[in-house]
Amino acid sequence: MNGGDEVVTAPAGPPQPLDWKFSQVFGERTAGEEVQEVDIISAIEFDKTGDHLATGDRGGRVVLFERTDTKDHDALRRDLERTNHPINRHPEFRYKTEFQSHEPEFDYLKSLEIEEKINKIRWCQTANRALFLLSTNDKTIKFWKVQEKKVKKISEMNLDPPKAVGNGCVASSSNSNSPTLCLANGGSSGNDFSFPPGGLPSLRLPVVVTSQETNLVARCRRVYAHAHDYHINSISNNSDGETFISADDLRINLWNLEISNQSFNIVDVKPANMEDLTEVITSAEFHPTHCNMLAYSSSKGSIRLIDLRQSALCDSHAKLFEEPEAPGSRSFFTEIIASISDIKFAKDGRYMLSRDYMTLKLWDINMDSGPVSTFQVHEYLRPKLCDLYENDSIFDKFECCLSGDGLRVATGSYSNLFRIFGCAPGSTEATTLEASKNPMRRQVQTPSRPSRSLSSITRVVRRGAETSGVDANGNSFDFTTKLLHLAWHPTENSIACAAANSLYMYYA
Repeated sequence: MNGGDEVVTAPAGPPQPLDWKFSQVFGERTAGEEVQEVDIISAIEFDKTGDHLATGDRGGRVVLFERTDTKDHDALRRDLERTNHPINRHPEFRYKTEFQSHEPEFDYLKSLEIEEKINKIRWCQTANRALFLLSTNDKTIKFWKVQEKKVKKISEMNLDPPKAVGNGCVASSSNSNSPTLCLANGGSSGNDFSFPPGGLPSLRLPVVVTSQETNLVARCRRVYAHAHDYHINSISNNSDGETFISADDLRINLWNLEISNQSFNIVDVKPANMEDLTEVITSAEFHPTHCNMLAYSSSKGSIRLIDLRQSALCDSHAKLFEEPEAPGSRSFFTEIIASISDIKFAKDGRYMLSRDYMTLKLWDINMDSGPVSTFQVHEYLRPKLCDLYENDSIFDKFECCLSGDGLRVATGSYSNLFRIFGCAPGSTEATTLEASKNPMRRQVQTPSRPSRSLSSITRVVRRGAETSGVDANGNSFDFTTKLLHLAWHPTENSIACAAANSLYMYYA
């Protein structure tokens, strides 16, 4: 209290760790049930509102879910707001529709099979209550429109005989069991109908009417093909709502949503001699608010921020984000585990999150000297890198995501585990959850506190469970069950993650 007038409040500390609860599961497996390869989920994406969720699978299908609790609880919400009562909604989604986005193809010129697996899904701006989204496999991007259409039906043509004359119709009763033979000029040979003197005033034809029933119809509006020689790893919408990018190992192309037969190559890292190739593009993402900026990551662990205003071909970057290699730490696996598998911008565009095999890193786009925070995800696997290389697990590509408020980050791991870290200053939150109906079963109870360095620039290194080969409960890790894909709801603390063919949802 200062002079009786001013109240001095203590600075707010970091947010408390969230208490995560199971919400829903779609496609849950029964014990011992074998998972079909085509049913394994390969992409997850919320739309900007968080009211719709899309998943893609290895069978080329896209499945859409819609949120139901916001619609059902509008009245309850108003009542709670009147009483100044906190609103604790339980997020609920329901199956909406699905459609076959891609089919297996064969490239006859290169003698290569093109599998139907959905690599990425991105939502586009809605219009006229229709949903729009982009989906891609290794070679072809498709633009889909999903809309409710009213069902059209042919109106009832057969009227009761007594009404037929009055209505000027030649018809037989729909309830009559006796067949009626229609003759030329509208005559009838049935015993239950008498032809009126002078004939009928008019002939009534069947009428198609629109009923109140609706069907969801998915229609492919455009196909963006033949623009990539290598496998597409990323697609990203621009904030201008008109363009998007697609990236493969060596090139990034810029498309207009309305033009499917032409794209502009904006990044090309292909060397004149392929023997000189040292790094490839692994992920690309548009800035959420600046339509001229995008970032792409590489297999060497670097992120390049480019400005489309600088030149037509953006081979020279505006900023380069990379962490210097610690002296004496280089090994055979150094470059493999440094490869970035996914990058995401925070909602405000100030920070970027990157995922390599061992860590999550949070970058400030205004500071290219190094990450502001590093979260250790797979440090306990360092002694097992040889085994992981032998079984190809070291090449697994884990995705990452940020919460809508930017206070937390999440990524997947093995044994169907996923990890959530607090990235607010002073936060020690490091939670490990399992994709099951009991997510806290394998939670790390006592995460090690973060170590601090460089007082002028706060850098945080946070660790989850780090015992070699086992989790916090002493369970051995299963490298065949991996949680690669997950997404954070844009406005609430709700996470959707894929464990094989099952979609699990959690809230806090």
